[in-house]
This record gives sequence, structure tokens and C-alpha cells, in this order.
Amino acid sequence: MKIKKSEIRQKKILKILDNKNLSLHEIIQYFSNENDTISQITIIRDLQKLITSQYILKTGKAKSAKYKINLSYSLLETVDIDKYFQNPANKRNAKKQFNFTIFSQLESDIFFPEEKELLQNLHKKFQKKFQKFNSEISKQKEYERIIIEFAWKSSYIEGNTYSLLETERLIKEHKTTDGKTAEEAKMILNHKEVFDFVLNNKQYFTTISRIKIEEIHKILTKEIGITANIRKTPVGITGSDYKPLDNQFQIEEALEQMIILINVKNNFFEKSFLLLLLISYIQAFEDGNKRTARMTANSVLIANNSCPLSYKTIEEIDYKKATLLFYEQNNLSEMKKIFINQYSEAVHDYF
Repeated sequence: MKIKKSEIRQKKILKILDNKNLSLHEIIQYFSNENDTISQITIIRDLQKLITSQYILKTGKAKSAKYKINLSYSLLETVDIDKYFQNPANKRNAKKQFNFTIFSQLESDIFFPEEKELLQNLHKKFQKKFQKFNSEISKQKEYERIIIEFAWKSSYIEGNTYSLLETERLIKEHKTTDGKTAEEAKMILNHKEVFDFVLNNKQYFTTISRIKIEEIHKILTKEIGITANIRKTPVGITGSDYKPLDNQFQIEEALEQMIILINVKNNFFEKSFLLLLLISYIQAFEDGNKRTARMTANSVLIANNSCPLSYKTIEEIDYKKATLLFYEQNNLSEMKKIFINQYSEAVHDYF
């Protein structure tokens, strides 16, 4: 795909502003010094686009106005994900430790204005569709379809070998599949149980607490050999140099900061997305963190009468790459694409 001239200019402006606080005149001068004749009005439009995208900040007015890189730029910047993962883990210049400043960086808007508008329009579309289901039995059947597809894909991401049809039979008929382990079947049934729990307690998840996250984790990991509660031992991340927190008190502090951040957000899509991102990043439990993240994120959507995500069309490798990108670079651009795309597909597919 051909790169637009405006995108080239905007990337150049970001490079010019790196660790600087410049006026419009100074930015124009940088272009002039390189014999790049760009009109002032064009640069003003580019600057406004970068402000709207939250890549830069403007301080002051008129001739005293200055422009600088927004701290959230590194979070939102588009990354060539395939190129990034062409390098082995030790060559990716990854952040190796948990970044506690991430919570202050995430205080700003996560979604661009056009993304907010898209999500809100999709939400309205879902509500109109949902209202047409007058029969409780019809609603239950449709939620059962979501539960089956969510239980299958969420488990598959974690290495479960049950197929979608085998998952459907297990949930509907309680029939296991020969050659599969008891733990695989239990993982899927736990997904159903926790989804039912959330559906039956929608308003419980209008706010988030550590206890609620631990409840979801406890159901998801029941009887499959995973210890409940906050871990007290270190964990590693396969294929990455990033090392999660290994101190129980720091883990608890990170959870507390995350919960404060989530509950002050007004946009429930941001709440849901940040839970998906941060529960995985904190790795508070010895296992089952990403499952807990996906279900807790869905609990917020359900509590706000919106459509939960099943992730049924996401490729496992794409999900894992997006997760690792945030671990290693604190860049959420790929996971945000996944969230928006999966929400759009869910709204169009269910009910």
C-alpha cells in the first residue's frame, strides 16, 4: 500500500519534535533547512492531525504556541508487527521490567475520536438488535452460541486442542472427546461457568475490584491445577526477555493502580480494553492471566448492556504478538486493532 505524502510529513514532524518543545516557526525552519518547501497551512494541518491522534501536545496560543511529543505517543504509534518479530527476543530492544509509569500514561484517551465514534455506533447497533429478541429463550440460545465460541477460542489460545464442534458437544451434551485430557474439558467448562456467572450478575461488574478479578480467575482455573490468589513466585514469558513482577507486594500495588485507573475512566470501552491489556501485563496469577483478562474485559461490556467478544476469528499467533508487543514496548496499537475488529465482528454476528 502506497504511503501518503501527509503520513511522511507527519512522521518527519514527530522526528523533529523528538525530545524538543518547538514553535510552528521552528518546525517550518527544520523543513526549510532540508530544502523541503512545505506551506505553513499544510504544516498546521499536519500538526492538528497529530494533536487529534494524541501523538503531540500543544501548549500556549497564537505565536507563543509550542508543540511537543505526547507521552502517550509510544503507546499509540503504529508498529509494523511482522517486521518487529522478525528479530529474535534478544534483538528487539525490549523493556525487560514492569513499567509502573504505564498507569499515568494510560490516563489520557486510548481511542482516537474516530475509533470512539465507531465503537459507540456499533454499541447502538447492538442494542437495537438485542431489543428485537423479546423471548428470553431466544436470548439464552444466542448467549449460548457466544459462550461456546468464546470458550473454544479462549481455551485454544491457551493451547487447548478441542475443536469448535467438540466444544459445542461438551457444553451442550457434556460429552468429552477421546484423546483429550480431563484438564482440557474442565478448562472449557470453566469458561462456561464464569460466563454464566457474569451474565447472572451483570450489575456486579459496573465497577471493578481485586476481589471481582480474583473471583473470575478462581472459576476459570478451578480443578485444573492452578493456584488461586496472587502469586508468590516468579513467572517467565515464553519468547520474550520481559520479566513480570516477582514481588507479591509490587503485584498487589500494580493491581491497585490498575483498578483505580479503570474505575475513573468514563468510557466503558476503555475500561474493557485496559482490563484486557493490563491484567495480562501484570501477570498477578501463576497461570490463567490472559483468560482472566478476556473474561473480565467481557464482564464490563456485559455490565454496560453491550456485546461481549468471542475472539472466534482471531489467529492465535496474532493475539500473542499483540500481547508481547505491549509487554516489550508498552505499545497497544496492535491489541487495540484486535479489540475493535473483534467487537465489530461480534456486533455484526450475534443477535
